[in-house]
Amino acid sequence: MQMNFNLTLSQTQKLVMTPELRQAITILQLSTLELDRYIENQLLENPLLDVGDDVLKNTESIEKVKEKESEKIDWEEYFNDWSHSHPIRMQRERKEEVNYDNFLSSTPTLQEHLMMQLNLSPISKTDLKIGEFLIGNFDKNGYLTITIKEVADMLKVPEDKVENTLKIIQTFDPSGVGARNLNECLMIQIEQRGINVPKIKELVQNHLIDLAEARFSRISEALNISLAEVQQLKDILVTLDPKPGRNFSSANEVHYIIPDAVIEKVDNEYIVLMNDTIVPRLSINSYYRSLLYSEDRESKISKFLSNRLDSALWLIRSIEQRRITLHKVIQSIVDVQRDFFDKGLIYLKPLTMKRIADIVGVHESTVSRAISGKYVQTPRGVFELKFFFQSGLENNNGTSTSSESIKKRMREIINGEDSHNPLSDQKIADMLKAKGISISRRTVAKYREEMGILSSTKRKRY
Repeated sequence: MQMNFNLTLSQTQKLVMTPELRQAITILQLSTLELDRYIENQLLENPLLDVGDDVLKNTESIEKVKEKESEKIDWEEYFNDWSHSHPIRMQRERKEEVNYDNFLSSTPTLQEHLMMQLNLSPISKTDLKIGEFLIGNFDKNGYLTITIKEVADMLKVPEDKVENTLKIIQTFDPSGVGARNLNECLMIQIEQRGINVPKIKELVQNHLIDLAEARFSRISEALNISLAEVQQLKDILVTLDPKPGRNFSSANEVHYIIPDAVIEKVDNEYIVLMNDTIVPRLSINSYYRSLLYSEDRESKISKFLSNRLDSALWLIRSIEQRRITLHKVIQSIVDVQRDFFDKGLIYLKPLTMKRIADIVGVHESTVSRAISGKYVQTPRGVFELKFFFQSGLENNNGTSTSSESIKKRMREIINGEDSHNPLSDQKIADMLKAKGISISRRTVAKYREEMGILSSTKRKRY
């Protein structure tokens, strides 16, 4: 067998992930706040980037210096027409003034709230030190996460002194704070509220698990009371807070969402307005731009500025492309989900990212990146864009109903049931089938659990 060696040429096409393309993909999937932080970092790294009204008005001359082909997007028109196409930002700049309502006060953390009360308590310096250590070991729900012995060993103090200090803290607001378990948390609240109902303390100490599992008959026999009395005790306990510290903020907690777009109804049409009030308006620095004109194109300064200009223009293009893509995606969602915006949640349709991708003319992964972490303000409230992409079930008439729409119908059915004879999952499925929604008992159970609704046996009242 003879072996030959030959050289052949072949052409293949493949997508190369350049740094510029990677940056464009990153920018597309950033939320408004994340994009704002990203731009701040880019402003620090690239001296040719600037923020303000000194925009690049003569793009053609820059392109001539760079000897590049003109881009599809008319950047001169983009920069010059910014004030016309972004009325929200311009109006805000005109109306911006000092207003104390614009300043947000910081919500105290649970530890700060407790330390304020501890510092006002008439206790010794030693007790103050113990109390500060104890409070520092409370979790976000207000429970002590360390034992009395561990505290005593670490601080070199008697255990009874730690116990007494904890008792003082347990009198603080919120009621139930400083407990070591759920039983103690509820007992503290019962004592502080002055709840003097027979058997309630015994129920808390010995039968919380039975109560959680709705084993009313077992509790009735153990406490020698009727089922109706067990129900009354449960009604009292549900007024107590099992997590007394959860209403306080944590140091890293985020309290707000800034929508990436606003949907408004104007003359029976829904208009998508992009929120451009947060992301700074980028331009090319006038000083370095003039320096680029004056420098010899072969000099090191010119090459450096030319490279930085490339990066700056690509960043500006990527941000604008993000804006265009996101606007198209949201507008397509509005068009498909028109009935939801007009009539409410029950009319939300099943929707896939592929369908929106086909409408917009992009890949499905582009839609996925575009909606990631994004929110939109609508006449019906603020929603995450992912909310509009729902799975669904086919109806008897061949149409489809979204999972959220089915959940709303289920909640309405359960809210209207007889609390003494709650509906089973199978009964709910039968009622939905009567309304034309073909659904199984297992799917009803799945949706019910996702909504945090108990089973019929646990919803029953006596």
